[in-house]
Amino acid sequence: MSSLPAIDAPDHILELLSELHQKSLEQEAAISRSGKKVFSSEVIGDLEDQHVHANVASEFDKLMLDKFIALDEDKCQFTYQLINAMGATNIVEAGTSFGVSTIYLALAVGKTKAATGKTGTIIATEKETQKAEIARKYWARCGPTVEQEIDLRVGNLLETLKEGLPQVDLLLLDIWSALALPTLKVVLPRLRYGAVILTDNTISGAEGYKDLLAYLREPRNGFRNLTLPYTNGFEMSVYLPVAE
Repeated sequence: MSSLPAIDAPDHILELLSELHQKSLEQEAAISRSGKKVFSSEVIGDLEDQHVHANVASEFDKLMLDKFIALDEDKCQFTYQLINAMGATNIVEAGTSFGVSTIYLALAVGKTKAATGKTGTIIATEKETQKAEIARKYWARCGPTVEQEIDLRVGNLLETLKEGLPQVDLLLLDIWSALALPTLKVVLPRLRYGAVILTDNTISGAEGYKDLLAYLREPRNGFRNLTLPYTNGFEMSVYLPVAE
């Protein structure tokens, strides 16, 4: 007797996800260094060496403009299951790119809302208009099951997340490591007790994430942390501040 699949979704969505993950893997294979993902300190170091007099963030944006670099499939499945287990309905995704992981978030939030009667939304963020347009096309292929759950904010997420945030159940940090801590600090006032922060590539990108990880691991900041055993690291931080 076969078990239920990890993801509850129509066949056309599952087929699209499989297609997009394959494209992402092919791109990563073409640009990776020593089997590490593009967010590793090694790749950032290459950019710094090549563009000594340029803005490294700008060069990084150029490198990533046509890249999926989607959250790994097993991490997406874990996040989907976690959202269902938490009963989470308000999610912030920092770094939407072409919207692959956003599809999982939408499926999970939709399922939770249907089961609990709660309201909620996914606030997705993407700096590049070109990427945002492609993401919307993929979501349209999924249909209203996915599209209706997403509020996509295009532009500098440090600005677009300043207003209009609900009480946040989960924050997914899948962005350039230098932006991770500033993003967390913008969202922090809206985190509920027990909210979860998921951060990708915290092993391969440990150097780039050092400020974020130091903040998360400082006991006074109220986070309980665990590095999950996924490729390149996947940090799970639970927000449990002590009442003053």
